[in-house]
Amino acid sequence: MEAAIVIMALLFVALVALGVYATVKVVKAAKRGVDRTINQARRTVEDTTLRAKSYGQGGVAGELAQLRLSLRTSMRATQDALQAGVAEDASLRESLDLFRRLSAHGQELDEDLKRLEREPDRSRVAGQLTDLRKRTEQITQSAESLRWAARDRARKFAEDDLSSLSAQIDMEAGALRHWSGPAAQDPAADDFSWPDASAAAPGADQGQVWPADAEAAAGQRPEARPDAHANGRPDAQAAGAQGQQPPPAITARDPRQAAYPWEKSARPETTT
Repeated sequence: MEAAIVIMALLFVALVALGVYATVKVVKAAKRGVDRTINQARRTVEDTTLRAKSYGQGGVAGELAQLRLSLRTSMRATQDALQAGVAEDASLRESLDLFRRLSAHGQELDEDLKRLEREPDRSRVAGQLTDLRKRTEQITQSAESLRWAARDRARKFAEDDLSSLSAQIDMEAGALRHWSGPAAQDPAADDFSWPDASAAAPGADQGQVWPADAEAAAGQRPEARPDAHANGRPDAQAAGAQGQQPPPAITARDPRQAAYPWEKSARPETTT
């Protein structure tokens, strides 16, 4: 009884722990989803605001908005391209690490541009535009170089795969069109001659024999041994090995029983 209570308590504790773990995982996943949605909404709002400032405002404010918009657009496009390509090409992991280092410089530049947008001294900000423009171009060019290199690599692999596939398809199509080759035929299939009734052996019950069957039977017939009649007698062992009876031997007559014409016939003896 005590053992059953202990087992039930352990099962209850295990179920509670499993429920807590599952709840924590679900809450964290939901929190990540909410944070991701909020970040995307914030980026969309900021991009829209920067686009409006770059087109609607002139002077230093419009220039700063234009620099931030070009920087954010280039960095986001490069990040999406590398993250999408690293799942199929593991060699892009090093390029992704380099982009993370570049992103640190890009975020630092974006923070500087955002701070200068709130700077009241416009003349001082205008004096720094040349350096800010140079830094922005350097970062965007590096990001574009990584992005286009990854795209060129993916396109090259796709072209090579397509060329190999096209060659295999052409080879298979040529093999499928190769239907007119000479086919091997049986020579006996073209023999339409009628059999001769006299071709059968005398006393055999086989009836008519076709020429093709006669040739096949002749080809399977064993050849006679060359030394079978060397001494004027058949080879009995060869005949017995092939299931045939040897011919009977010719026995000479006894010379004492030979009857000559000059001999008189014996007279029968009388009892009287």
